[in-house]
Amino acid sequence: MDDHNQLTGNLSPLLDKPIDAQAFKELAFAGLTWLRTNAATVNALNVFPVPDGDTGTNMLLTMQSAYNEIVESPEKNVGVLIQRLAHGALMGARGNSGVILSQLWRGFARALEHRELLTVDALADGLTEATHTAYRGVVKPVEGTILTVSKDMAAAGEAARQGDLDFAEFLAVVVQAADASVQRTPELLPVLKDAGVVDSGGKGLFFIFEGMLRYLNGQDLTNPLFSVQPLSALNLESTMESVEAGQDYEVIVDFTPARNLDLQTFYAELGTMGTSIQVGEGDGMYRVHIHVPTENLYKPIQYAQSLGEFSKVQIENLMLQMGEVEAQAHHALDLAEVTPGQTAVVVVSPGPGISKVFASLGVHAVVEGGQSMNPSCSDIVKAFENLPVDQVLILPNNKNVILAAEATRALTTKKVGIIPSRSVPQGLAAMLPFNPDGDFEALIEGMRSVLDDVHTGEITTAVRTVEIDGVQVREGQIIVLHNGKLVGAAEDLASASRKFLEHIQVRQFEVVTLFYGADLNAATANQIADSIKAEYPVQKIELQYGGQPHYQLIFSVE
Repeated sequence: MDDHNQLTGNLSPLLDKPIDAQAFKELAFAGLTWLRTNAATVNALNVFPVPDGDTGTNMLLTMQSAYNEIVESPEKNVGVLIQRLAHGALMGARGNSGVILSQLWRGFARALEHRELLTVDALADGLTEATHTAYRGVVKPVEGTILTVSKDMAAAGEAARQGDLDFAEFLAVVVQAADASVQRTPELLPVLKDAGVVDSGGKGLFFIFEGMLRYLNGQDLTNPLFSVQPLSALNLESTMESVEAGQDYEVIVDFTPARNLDLQTFYAELGTMGTSIQVGEGDGMYRVHIHVPTENLYKPIQYAQSLGEFSKVQIENLMLQMGEVEAQAHHALDLAEVTPGQTAVVVVSPGPGISKVFASLGVHAVVEGGQSMNPSCSDIVKAFENLPVDQVLILPNNKNVILAAEATRALTTKKVGIIPSRSVPQGLAAMLPFNPDGDFEALIEGMRSVLDDVHTGEITTAVRTVEIDGVQVREGQIIVLHNGKLVGAAEDLASASRKFLEHIQVRQFEVVTLFYGADLNAATANQIADSIKAEYPVQKIELQYGGQPHYQLIFSVE
């Protein structure tokens, strides 16, 4: 079995015999491939107008980890193989959407544990148990999300199993139910309706199963069916997370076509040149992002020129960039030592400057991650598994990492406690009462008790025009978030900063710390800090380099 047959829809191994483990492996690969093809579409379904939509990336990396666990397996028993796939999904689970996807596969595997073949009845049982497991894995399930889509798929499967359908016909019913459920999500979750999008996690789940069905039907899996996304929604930073061998250069071309593009032909042609393809459009101008081997370096540029007039070209050496990223990742932090009998603390940090602050507060391990780069369960476990202690506390410092942190309990024999910090300022506040020699349960209680003592402000650039919670935002504006909630918009960073400080009535607080991000230079950051000091002379204003992506400023107010 080779990838070419998987991608083009070689139906013979699936339609003339029952679906065993090796045939299911092809279906899993088809689902993974179709999700990869449409990951940018899923990423663009971001409710908030912030430049960190990463649901598609998280689900893709989770599914890739799941498939990697079975790709070399000669196993013929489908129940055994799906158990391995579920384990791989858990190891690679990233973000809330990835963790829920891993729980769906876990339930699916539980239902098929003693099944040798994947039949219509087995698939129906798997979908039902998958839904039950995923719902149990979330403390407060929210309807209008991937959970609802999985539930509607299971209900459709239960109804359809009574009919005389073959496997492909049954799967078609399930996929149709998933599509309809995704389209209904805005009616169940008002925030989706306000933003004018469907649920991204549910859409990702739909793509996985639609990919399986498309493979059975012999349909293409490499060209997305949807129109290009807005320029501002392109998430090019995440493409650096999975640079593969042969991807030597990153090429970005801006061009204006002379005539309307045939998107299917356009994507197909780009697919012959490279990978990690993303396309955005704005005011008739298209931006193409692609990773290419050296021999194809100039092909995207020549292709764009053949279609119209190009205005800008950017070329980056990926191997050189990845070398620099790896060097930074291995740069030693002055982390605290921990000895047997003590409790260790592991934190997730979005930037090198923030990591140094955490190190100065006595953490024992740092996992790089945050917005658009959520660490996997495996990443978090690796950070503490070799520490010489039996008790570990984890500070996720991001609402989209909390579920992954909680899921690590299933991957280690150590006693793990989660301090559900939703932001960097909350994580820093939680470190203040930490004592490695303290009682484990008392530490958890004490650290959790201070999370709400700090206010978090985040300043970034809007990637879409939208109205949420009565706040109107225009694409390109600077937006203000308070404890994760959109509270305002402004035309520049200084004005946005003042809007946040006035919103929280900063004069009632004592200390304001600003962490400036990777995209903001020190001079500008100092100017903003100085203007704040002049306007609020009573408060203690501190400026620190954070190095976080996407968010030019993170405020911590106590």
